[in-house]
Amino acid sequence: MNLARYCLTNAGADPSAVALEVVGAGGALLERWTFGEIEDAVLRIAAGLQAAGLRRFDRVLLRLGHSSDFPLLYFGAIAGGFVPIPTSEMLTASEAGAILVDSGATAVIHDAKTVLPEGDLLSLGPDRIAAMKSGPRGDYAVTEADDPAFLIYTSGTSGTPKGVLHAQRAASGRYPMYQGWYGISSDDRLLHAGAFNWTYTLGVGLMDPWANGATSIVYDGPRDAEVWPELLDKSGATLFAAVPSLYRRILKYSDVSASSFPELRHGLTAGEALPADLHRTWTERTGRPLYEALGMSEISTYISSGPDVPTRPGSPGKPQAGRKVAILTEAGAGEEFAAVGEAGLLAVHCSEPGLMIGYWNRPEETEAVFRTGWFLTGDRARQDEDGYFWYEGRADDLMNAFGYRVAPEEVERVVGAHRAVSEVAVTAVEMRAGVSLITAFVVPVDPNFRDETELAQWAAENLAEYKRPKAYRFLDTLPRTPSGKVRRKSLRLAEV
Repeated sequence: MNLARYCLTNAGADPSAVALEVVGAGGALLERWTFGEIEDAVLRIAAGLQAAGLRRFDRVLLRLGHSSDFPLLYFGAIAGGFVPIPTSEMLTASEAGAILVDSGATAVIHDAKTVLPEGDLLSLGPDRIAAMKSGPRGDYAVTEADDPAFLIYTSGTSGTPKGVLHAQRAASGRYPMYQGWYGISSDDRLLHAGAFNWTYTLGVGLMDPWANGATSIVYDGPRDAEVWPELLDKSGATLFAAVPSLYRRILKYSDVSASSFPELRHGLTAGEALPADLHRTWTERTGRPLYEALGMSEISTYISSGPDVPTRPGSPGKPQAGRKVAILTEAGAGEEFAAVGEAGLLAVHCSEPGLMIGYWNRPEETEAVFRTGWFLTGDRARQDEDGYFWYEGRADDLMNAFGYRVAPEEVERVVGAHRAVSEVAVTAVEMRAGVSLITAFVVPVDPNFRDETELAQWAAENLAEYKRPKAYRFLDTLPRTPSGKVRRKSLRLAEV
């Protein structure tokens, strides 16, 4: 099994059928790729990487901006038997460098525009990319289902991004999503609001549409909320995938109604919990369903509503058909099932083919989340009598910023390194229903220091945009437990 082969050939699509459209402002068509053209480019890149001297399963760091080169090189690396590491173009040099060191990547593929980490490794820039795309065509590497396919980095509870290693089986393991969430067919045109380098886009926006012979549409242009209704209309999208916060912004800044974007059947949302009020408002104003899915980097989505699972505002839905999902008691350390209505630890059975191989170079952390045949997601939830799951938040303190998981410890380390900061605690604070902002609570060295601009500039120099605090509050002391731990819940509730 080769993941790239599966995605590009599973549906047996006509090579002349459209696989990818890149659209710009106003829905203008910028690029159009058929399935035949995509596969041809992917296999040429696979051969080019092999010719560059990479060895089987070498890790390859992708430092590319938002262009069609990203998926071509991502799938090309997998097709060639290598392990791509997709990264956000927003990462700073130090952040990218940390991933480079941890992953042991032997090569970096870049566009000469994105910030590069320092290191002695094979560098493949724009000229080499162009040469590979026009070079000899190769074939898919012979790989097994459990062989490594790609490595993604996500924030962990330690505050240090950790690698999540996925197997070749990860793409076919997404099968329950096809009807359990999308209701997708080869006739569909799926518009994804994310950038190519986001794993949400690589999976929902590319892997799944292509595996079903559908057309993927990705937008490249200004991202103001008011552009999306016209894009949906002009692109003829039948499915739309975005995070809940974008749906809220569309409703706020655009005059949408049941007559808007007539081809759209329904919206898909993941990456953040979908507030019940947003769900209701979108449905009332557009006359179309909004289907939510709950997932994570380690497995993708596994609970959702969809055409065959009626929505229930406030709940992400039910386990997708074929998924073995349970809620385990917290007191039982993951060995006993929680009763109906009882909150507990959300877990997925280890037999799930879409589940990660493990955390890269972190055997103890991997062992900690695999217990008694179950993978512990770190989320808390409860299940009602009708089988719907209700999300109860993270079991740890991970924040969710516009679909990205962010560890407070990582942000605290950066802000705390500023000369004016004595102590800092970071958490997500709900400003209004469904809208939370990463907030830094700062105890300054000088009690009179209140320069938010200076701290924001410091954060901008050392953190990706989505990790940066969006608000700063100054305190005399941080609230702590008797054992000395910061009480983030008190900060979130403004009990300071």
